[in-house]
Amino acid sequence: MVRLNPEEELTCSFERKKVEYVDHTGRFKKEGENYTKQFASIYVKRLEELSEILKGKVFAKWGHTVNLIPLSELEEQDGKKCAIIGTLYKHQPNKPSILQELSEEHQMSAPVIKADYCSSEDQVFLEDQTSRIKLTGDKVNIKELVTGVVCAIIGSENAKSTFEVEDWCYPGFLVPTSLSRPPSTGKIVFLSGLELSTTPPNLPLDLFIDWVGGLAGYSDMQEDQASVVRVVIAGNSIKGCADQHTSKGLVSGRAEDAAAAKDLADGTQRLDSFLYTLGQNCCVTFLPGQFDVTTLMMPQQAMHPASFPKAKRLKSVKGVVNPWIGKVSESIIIGTSGQPIQDIQKVCGLDTFSAIEWLEKSLEWRHLCPTAPDTIACMPFYQSDPFIMRMCPDIYFVGNMDKFETKLVEGEKGHKIRLVCIPKFAHTQTAVIVDLENLDATPISFGAE
Repeated sequence: MVRLNPEEELTCSFERKKVEYVDHTGRFKKEGENYTKQFASIYVKRLEELSEILKGKVFAKWGHTVNLIPLSELEEQDGKKCAIIGTLYKHQPNKPSILQELSEEHQMSAPVIKADYCSSEDQVFLEDQTSRIKLTGDKVNIKELVTGVVCAIIGSENAKSTFEVEDWCYPGFLVPTSLSRPPSTGKIVFLSGLELSTTPPNLPLDLFIDWVGGLAGYSDMQEDQASVVRVVIAGNSIKGCADQHTSKGLVSGRAEDAAAAKDLADGTQRLDSFLYTLGQNCCVTFLPGQFDVTTLMMPQQAMHPASFPKAKRLKSVKGVVNPWIGKVSESIIIGTSGQPIQDIQKVCGLDTFSAIEWLEKSLEWRHLCPTAPDTIACMPFYQSDPFIMRMCPDIYFVGNMDKFETKLVEGEKGHKIRLVCIPKFAHTQTAVIVDLENLDATPISFGAE
């Protein structure tokens, strides 16, 4: 590659590409904060909507002669083969329980924190609005099944009044509304897990700012940087974990609270400065994370703009909800800050599947957050389940992962979807750049190695 001489380098300038941006997260705000409803409604709406999709899938997979029945009619089949549509429920004694926490509140020793909820006592059931039945058989791998997933099963009821599963059927990948839309242009940079309240100012983050701003490298590299149309920051920008106060003393407890509050304020101020600097050079979308200053329940609302007095003055900086759905150029991008995949790993064990494999499975389930509200706190939606996928993504990402992973999957109609696991920047000093034109995903490191 031919490089310009130093004088030509100094006079060379590139204009950053500009593309269309549309936010599609309005459905996460439609019902407002209504806490008077029961959580059962979200399961009912989830089952109602996905059942209609599954009926066609069932007949396509198992033939139109299959006996598809509601769960309430299972006893009338006298052990004959049939198919049922329902929602999975995984009974796990190790799952968090508020009743158990209250009963153990006055114990002297703290409960042992487990890496996951799995045990030999786990059981899986299929349920609908009327009843539930336990699932058994060689095709039932308990560690691979997740509460909240709507699916169809085929098999028969045995003498033990459990359902012997022979095969499974899931909603499957969505199909884009248009397979002949214009190609996208530009590149998107994904960043996650900055953890600014606990990570001191460092060179990798400064290098990232310079790189996005076109202040790093030769002219050919700067021309490539000008093709970055948006930076997406996927959560835990302020904090990466909950504060753990081990001391119970009054004075020391107050001191720890004061120190934690100061760290939080410093992290928020640093994020404000970071967003302001970044936003002067590029469009920025930032999602809240599990430990950021926003609502705990999913969908997490955007961090309040008043927390960022400098960044809020820029139209190029936009705080959004978690999960986030957006259109950049002609590409649909969907992702979360990590909680759904992290929770699935706790429910099923850390060694069952990798994060990228769970991400692909959630595409097959057509659901962003199946374990909500069972083990992830969420709003008690009652008119619909907003976490159901209704748009086919071109890029589907998850933030705050331990390492970078990516995979290109193909749907039934040949459309391609780029899956991306974004690593924690505070631990790996790594961002991910995705080309919207060909969906190539590349990690880019700003660390020493």
